[in-house]
Amino acid sequence: MSFQNPVFIPGPTNMPEVLRKAVDMPTLDHRSPLFGQILHPAIAGVKQVLKSKSAEVFIFPASGTGGWETALTNTLSAGDKILAARNGMFSHRWIDMCQRHDLDVTIVETPWGEGLPADRYEEILTADTNHEIQAVLATHNETATGVKSDIAAVRRALDAAGHPALLFVDGVSSIASMDFRMEEWGVDVAVTGSQKGFMLPAGLAIVGFSPKAMEVIETAKLPRTFFDVRDMAAGYANNAYPYTPAVGLLNGLKLSCDMLLGEGLENVFARHNRIASGVRAAVGAWGLDLCAASPDVYSDSVSAIRTPEGFNATDIVTLAAEKYGVAFGVGLGEVAGKVFRIGHLGSLTDVMALSGIATAEMCMVDLGLDITLGSGVAAAQDYYRNQDAAPAKAAA
Repeated sequence: MSFQNPVFIPGPTNMPEVLRKAVDMPTLDHRSPLFGQILHPAIAGVKQVLKSKSAEVFIFPASGTGGWETALTNTLSAGDKILAARNGMFSHRWIDMCQRHDLDVTIVETPWGEGLPADRYEEILTADTNHEIQAVLATHNETATGVKSDIAAVRRALDAAGHPALLFVDGVSSIASMDFRMEEWGVDVAVTGSQKGFMLPAGLAIVGFSPKAMEVIETAKLPRTFFDVRDMAAGYANNAYPYTPAVGLLNGLKLSCDMLLGEGLENVFARHNRIASGVRAAVGAWGLDLCAASPDVYSDSVSAIRTPEGFNATDIVTLAAEKYGVAFGVGLGEVAGKVFRIGHLGSLTDVMALSGIATAEMCMVDLGLDITLGSGVAAAQDYYRNQDAAPAKAAA
C-alpha cells in the first residue's frame, strides 16, 4: 500500500490534513475546564449533523459496534422482542448482538441487494396488537451491499400500525455523508462512528438518543457499565467523562462538524451523490452491475460492484493493493468473492474518485476481464464535467 494514494474503502476514510493535525494535539487535563471547550461544541455539532434539536448525544471511546451496544443496553431488558430485517452483513451483525444479549428477534430475511421491507414491518407491527415488540432495527446504509434504505418509510410503517416501539437506526456509513433527519423521521436512537463521514480515525461511537429513548433508560434491565448513558450524562454536566476520554479524537470531531456545517449539509450530500453517480456511470460503461437491486436503493457512500460469474472479485482488491498501492473493499458474507467495493465517502473529490476508477479499471484489464481500458474513466469524466461541482475547499 501507499500512503500517498487515497483509500477507496467504505471506512476508515481519507482524512483532511487539518483534521489529522487537530487529532494530533498535546496532552491536556481532561478534568479541567479546557476539556469542556472541546466536548460541548463537539456534542452541539453532532446534534446539527443529526438534524435534531432535542436529541441527547453521547460519544464513547469505541466504534460503531459500541454504538449498537449502547442503543440496546440502555433501553431494553432480556427477553424483549425486537423486529429487524437481515439484508447484509452489518444488519446481520446487529441482529447477532441482540441475540447474544438474550433479546427475542423477529428476523425478516431480505435478499442482499434490496432495502428494508417497510411493508413487511408494517404487517408485523400491525399484527402485534399487544405491543410486545419493543424496538425496530433499521440499517440506513448497508455497507456490505451498497444499499440505502428508506428510514422515513420505516417510520411511516410504525405510525400506520399505531405501534409505540422504539426506532433504532444504524447510520454508521450514512450520517455526515447522506441525508439523515433524526427528528423528522422519528428516530429514537441513531448510531454512527468517527471514521466514516466525519473523516476521522476510528475510535468514537457517536449515539443520539431521542427524549422517548431517554425515558426508558431507568427501566431497562440489560447490564451496562462502560456504555451507561446515565454515567456519561453526569460526566458531561461537570465538563468530564466517567473515565478517560479520547481527547484528540473529540477535538477532531469538533472541527469536523465545523467543516461539514461550513460546507453546508445539503452541499455535503450533493457532493457525495455527484461522486457516487460518477462511479456508477463508470460501472455502467464497464458493462457490470451493482449489488444494489435498483436506483432507489443506490448508496451514495459505497458501491458494491458485481463481477462476472466464476470470477473472484477479491482478486481485484488484492491486485490493486499489491501492484498499484490502492485499497478497495472486499465482498463480505453472502457476496464474498462476488463483489468488490468502492468507497466514495468522506474527504473525497471528483478528481480523487477518478484515480480510484482508473485503478479498478486497470486491475480488471490486468486480470483478463472484458473491460475496455479508459471506458469507465471516460464515462465518469463526462458525468463530472457536466455537473455543478462545489468549491474545491468543500472537501479539503
